[in-house]
Amino acid sequence: MFQAFDASPPASGLWRAALAPSDDDGPDDDAVPAQRLRCIFISDLHLGTPGCQAEPLLRFLKAHPSDYLYLVGDIIDGWQLRRRWYWPQSHNDVVQKLLRRARKGCRVIFVPGNHDEFARGFVGHHFGGIEVVQEAVHVTTDGRKLWVVHGDYFDAVVQYAKWLAYLGDNLYELTLKLNRHLNSLRARMGLPYWSLSSYLKNKVKTALNYVTDFEEAVAAEARKRGHHGVVCGHIHRAEMRTINGTLYCNDGDWVESRTALVEHMDGRLELLHWQDPSPSTALTVPQPHTATV
Repeated sequence: MFQAFDASPPASGLWRAALAPSDDDGPDDDAVPAQRLRCIFISDLHLGTPGCQAEPLLRFLKAHPSDYLYLVGDIIDGWQLRRRWYWPQSHNDVVQKLLRRARKGCRVIFVPGNHDEFARGFVGHHFGGIEVVQEAVHVTTDGRKLWVVHGDYFDAVVQYAKWLAYLGDNLYELTLKLNRHLNSLRARMGLPYWSLSSYLKNKVKTALNYVTDFEEAVAAEARKRGHHGVVCGHIHRAEMRTINGTLYCNDGDWVESRTALVEHMDGRLELLHWQDPSPSTALTVPQPHTATV
């Protein structure tokens, strides 16, 4: 699997080490019945980039054990890793955490996205207990069928102008870099976390139109396939709303928003915005209103 990165020998060695099972499972942090969820959907972690918020993600997963865990694409950023190898220990820890979840009985399902499209060549296989699938259908406790797909097939730029998608990805990485410096300064001034890229998306009419078109297209396809709703990622915008009778859910990302879609034991769906309780973390995301369906 690591060969798909076209990585250098040292990089391949790191990737092989990340996938290798660990003899030490650590504390049993998946046995907290009072907080247990039926299902968690996360996407757009972008492991392998400086923007990935791996440590808050690890704390989120520790605080929220589940029976199912869907990895809804762009878990590993193969685009960036081909350009420059970046793989700190915290990213290794995330991979090990996911493997540990699978070993302890959680069903972990990986739906690759465009940034980790290399994994689409392994659909139908298992890696350390993690299932790799092209798409999935999750049935909630109350009987709703949710189509689970990353969503890049509904992005015309990714499908028909990949060079433009690569250019946009580089510009996005530059925005995130500026965002980190800006928030470092804001933290020293005692100000809360603020997302520059989210601000720009919300202000630029073209971006808003793109988001709306994407949401409507994904929901329409789910409705056409006979599903009650859809869970996707790709656009880094957490959202849960009904579009023409079809439930549209986007679980957001772990680069900016630190969001996840979860299903409670009674079938209720909720968007969680993780506010890191760790005092050692300088930048935290304020807790917005949480949507439930």
